[in-house]
Amino acid sequence: MLDLSALSAALRSEGRVSRRLFLAYGAALAAVPVLGERVVGSVLQQPKFAANPFSLGIASGDPSAAGVVLWTRLAPKPLDEAGGMPRENVEVRWELADDEGMKTVVKSGTAVASPQLGHSVHVEAEGLKPDRWYFYRFHCGDATSPVGRTRTMPERSSVPERLDFAFASCQNYEQGLFTAYENMAKDDLDLVFHLGDYIYEYPHNPKAKTPPVRIHAGPTKGKLITLEDYRNRHAQYRTDALLRKMHALCPWVVTWDDHEFDNNYANDVSEKNANPKTAVDPAVFLEQRANAYQAYYEMMPLRKRSVPHGPDMKLYRTLRFGRLAEFQVLDTRQYRTDQPNGDGAKELREEALNPKNSLLGAKQANWLKAALLRSTGAWNVLAQQVMMGMADVAAGEPKRYSMDQWPGCAHERMKLMQWIADRKVPNPVVLTGDIHSNWANDLRVDDREPETPIVAAEFVGTSISSGGNGQKEHKELPALLAENPFVKFHNRQRGYVRCAVTPKEWRSDYVVVPDVLKVGGPAEVAAAFVIEAGKPGLAKA
Repeated sequence: MLDLSALSAALRSEGRVSRRLFLAYGAALAAVPVLGERVVGSVLQQPKFAANPFSLGIASGDPSAAGVVLWTRLAPKPLDEAGGMPRENVEVRWELADDEGMKTVVKSGTAVASPQLGHSVHVEAEGLKPDRWYFYRFHCGDATSPVGRTRTMPERSSVPERLDFAFASCQNYEQGLFTAYENMAKDDLDLVFHLGDYIYEYPHNPKAKTPPVRIHAGPTKGKLITLEDYRNRHAQYRTDALLRKMHALCPWVVTWDDHEFDNNYANDVSEKNANPKTAVDPAVFLEQRANAYQAYYEMMPLRKRSVPHGPDMKLYRTLRFGRLAEFQVLDTRQYRTDQPNGDGAKELREEALNPKNSLLGAKQANWLKAALLRSTGAWNVLAQQVMMGMADVAAGEPKRYSMDQWPGCAHERMKLMQWIADRKVPNPVVLTGDIHSNWANDLRVDDREPETPIVAAEFVGTSISSGGNGQKEHKELPALLAENPFVKFHNRQRGYVRCAVTPKEWRSDYVVVPDVLKVGGPAEVAAAFVIEAGKPGLAKA
């Protein structure tokens, strides 16, 4: 286990934050047996369990045309220290078959679940046929996991007739039930994209205005800090049966926002730094970030390329569904500059228009442009976190924009839109989470100029549960729509967005769950929009 407390002390003794030292220390994860594909020390091959070691379920993710990641984490007592596992390497067997009954096994093998990575397993099953559904399961000792369903992507040169997927974000365990996943499970999807806030780092708040539907385990007087804190919070969320079922039905593509670590953080800057009296030592903050990032990797179906190195973890990447759609998965937290003018809604003053401000960071921004230039997809999708639409959220004057969203880096955002327009990137679409509300936006280079050409479409999905029951309509809605003519739809109910994509058309259904405080709430489509290929702009379905 990495001794990050000792590292933090070393950093503070230097009087500065040495990222090189942190990276060198974090590189020790690469030596973990499960990552290096070598075994150091003994391995338990037939462990005995007093309870189900697969209590956190199974998952798959990051599919390619030839492979997919298969995930599980051994935890017979998921909220106990180390999940109730011994501090030993444990052998896990896996199988992948053509049939749900697991009679026609096409791939199998063993993996090492190590205590260094919380006894998580990330199997990269390769050599598979493209555009094919498979079934998988794990064995450990005399225990067998449930059977999961996964798929590979179509060949890169193919043009699939259709892609069905959903995207979701923001699932606060205390503030509502995960009923949206119960309804999503009925949609027969190819993929799920989760755009961040998979967990929330807050302690239980006994003084909350709305009584919680269930209570966060863990620290009671402060946010998550230690690796064990973050591990246990992820484990508590994964004990939800609806979430586990949805993970088992199809591959997921994940990226984080802020609550997987700390609210509204920007790179190595805490939101508390806005007040000098509450500012956080950067070394302490990076230590905490390393804990959060490691726990996130352990709990998600990610490839080895995303193994964290201390407080750094690469999540931005490309996924291709043949030539029908290419997805550029972004990270708008880890590399960003501090929010200008504070984190809230402020005027779009000079600081927000500073060319040095960035959500992406230079390296990711250059990667994104290169990926879009290489793309052969009919639809080019940015799967990311914070709203790109430049929404004025205050009636009348002065106009106010969220500094935590893309308007806080307005220069970078407008330059990116101009670049997409100039390069004629085919059918750009932005998928967004974060703000616990639904939006359908026509994007321009500058959304404050409604007479200029539309460049792209943005679908902003509401929360799964964060905020409790939302509102179908609210008193601010008329003013918000009047102030922002590029916004074609807005509401504040809970749910997710379901997308059907063909070479000629993109359709997004805003699926809402009116009541997330009671078990078994129904779902309905609040609105639907289509984009015709080659014609930027949203139309009601």
